Amino acid sequence: MRKIDQLLSVYGESHQNAINKLIHWICVPVIMFTMLGLIWNIPSQGLNLIFGKSKPEWFNWSTLILIPIILYYLRLSFALFTGMSLIALLITLGHLYLARLGPSGHLLTCTALFVAAWIGQFYGHMVEGKKPSFLQDAQFLLIGPAWLLHFIYRRLGIPY
Repeated sequence: MRKIDQLLSVYGESHQNAINKLIHWICVPVIMFTMLGLIWNIPSQGLNLIFGKSKPEWFNWSTLILIPIILYYLRLSFALFTGMSLIALLITLGHLYLARLGPSGHLLTCTALFVAAWIGQFYGHMVEGKKPSFLQDAQFLLIGPAWLLHFIYRRLGIPY
């Protein structure tokens, strides 16, 4: 059995309840988006060493942290790597748009949504009666988005 299949199977064991699954379909993408938004707001003047004064707005700690994350998905599955790369691009475009709110508006929006989504996640696991998988192993924080994507791939007939 491939490592990705094992990880998705273990993750799926604590996500059987229909309410918990629905909550995850909403909260996992929100957490992923907002976590990267919180990181987006970390001052990135130090990154000017790479681009100089002409550093693009999209180049910050958030986009840098996406590199090892995307490479993690590549180790697991090329198809998931491709899908998660597209999702990373959409998240980056979303944060470019939200950055128009200004740093405090962007940060406040991401913080509020992040907290609400985690409350939802823990409520879902309370309904499920099982602890979140990431308490067993932190890599399951990255498997959650892949778990959702694998359902989309199955429905579309795309092997992962």
